[in-house]
Amino acid sequence: MRAIVIGGTGGMGQGVARDLIKQDKITNVTLGDINIDPGRVQDKLRASDKVSLIRVDVNDHDGMVGAIRENDVVINCAGPFYKTAVAVARAAVEARVNYIDICDDYEAVPILFSSADIDKAAKEAGITVLTGMGSDPGTNNVLVKWYASQLDRVDEIHLFWVVSIAELSGAAWDHSLHMVTGKIPQYLDGKLEYVDGGTGEETAQFLEPLGTCVVRFVGHPQPITIPRYIEGVKKVVIKGALIPLWVDELIKEQKQTGFLSTEPVEVRGTKVAPYDLTLKLWDTIPKSRDNGPAASGLKVIVKGEREGKGVTYTADIVGRMAPGTGLPASIAALMMDAGDVTVKGVVAPEGCIDPEKFLAALLQRGAKIHQTETIESMFAL
Repeated sequence: MRAIVIGGTGGMGQGVARDLIKQDKITNVTLGDINIDPGRVQDKLRASDKVSLIRVDVNDHDGMVGAIRENDVVINCAGPFYKTAVAVARAAVEARVNYIDICDDYEAVPILFSSADIDKAAKEAGITVLTGMGSDPGTNNVLVKWYASQLDRVDEIHLFWVVSIAELSGAAWDHSLHMVTGKIPQYLDGKLEYVDGGTGEETAQFLEPLGTCVVRFVGHPQPITIPRYIEGVKKVVIKGALIPLWVDELIKEQKQTGFLSTEPVEVRGTKVAPYDLTLKLWDTIPKSRDNGPAASGLKVIVKGEREGKGVTYTADIVGRMAPGTGLPASIAALMMDAGDVTVKGVVAPEGCIDPEKFLAALLQRGAKIHQTETIESMFAL
């Protein structure tokens, strides 16, 4: 099995590649990136005879098609995905190669599902375009599907995540600012609504070392995808946090004062978008500043009914962001090769990934999922 990872020399791409090269069935992993400096690649990958480097520009459609065509699967880790997901998926479909991404930007998802040259063409070519197969979205979508299968009715789904800025760099900063700007989707009272990003504050308890965090509405794809597959659900909300707390508080101030505006302003005769300047400055935070623990976390809450009783499932995971995001994409690629993913065309994880097989593979790789089940009923003798 041959795989190409777009954005392969970035942190998330290398997280995917590290797991792929451990698998006997993998013969070659190509790291495709616009930056192919070997110094960016971790020692374990540089030492593997399965790994090769190739320059790939996501803005060069024909070049991507050529690079992808020689592989069995392409895994897109080149963010921010509101700029790249559609372009790379389109190239994969033209190359007739199965596609996976870790897209966490909601804007790309409706385009993927509605574009004839992606969804329809993929179905005709007999290939899968799996979007959102990272950590969030990704692992938490599969957990939602797993818990939903244990219920007679699903009412509410709450997805929370937290990321320490000690784990952020490059395109992840772009996504982190972008996801709280403008109106973003949430599924409320049985319909898709658009709310102000960064609002809806509440506290959520995560596993240590994360603890209690303030989470806010963020622009992720699950409110769009989950209702497609979980019949009857009335509420799907996604909230996240960057820690330490001063980060989200400062981003909130930047949003309110225009520093996240994409409208150019003139500065000494030069047009500058405040967003671009703010993004550049966030990527240069002094190391002496409190950046929080090197950890990220997920919390999944699924509420519904079974045999007339109210049931609430919760799941919590904590770990490092790169393996937490990379492992799900690698596992999905291996499941595709094994014939465990049969849906063709554009699909989200909850629409095609077998939860039992996926979660077993994740646990085998050392993941620890803490879960609870709470059953509500009337007392009777």
